[in-house]
Amino acid sequence: MTLTKAEFRKECLQKLDKLPSANKLYKDYLLNKKLLSELKRLKKKSILFYMPFGFEINIKPILMNMRRKTNVYIPFMEGQSFKMVPFRLPLKKKRFGIYEAGNTLKNINKIDIVIVPILGVDINLQRIGFGKGMYDRFFSRLKKKPYTIFVQQELCYTKEKVCDAYDIACDVLLTPTKTIRK
Repeated sequence: MTLTKAEFRKECLQKLDKLPSANKLYKDYLLNKKLLSELKRLKKKSILFYMPFGFEINIKPILMNMRRKTNVYIPFMEGQSFKMVPFRLPLKKKRFGIYEAGNTLKNINKIDIVIVPILGVDINLQRIGFGKGMYDRFFSRLKKKPYTIFVQQELCYTKEKVCDAYDIACDVLLTPTKTIRK
């Protein structure tokens, strides 16, 4: 029997739900160390971060560190997708419980690096997310594909192809214990 995307998403959510919460801070620390090393290696000037919530890796320390050296952006929800806005304080809690910076009139459409939270990946390193398709819609509007870094707390991987053609793929996948490059 072939695994479906919905079934795999459910498996990944169950796996994350069973993780001991005592290890979360340590796993966040390990992944942040890897992520900072990767970002320094790339030496790019504009980075789209995400604002973590729930069981996603807390990348706020890296975001705060990088904002002094690069152009840092975060998502601003718009309908079924989002646009990039400069990271600036104060942040406001919005839809889905995600914190956002204020809106901007500036149309930002070029980005060097995107850091994306994931639930799981399939054999092609394509993203299984939360099922809203926001990152897929966002990436479809970009003229040039940025270097894409997937991050997740615990590797959830299937050797089957469960993603659709429009699902985004990564250049590198980082977990606290593993690094997988395309």
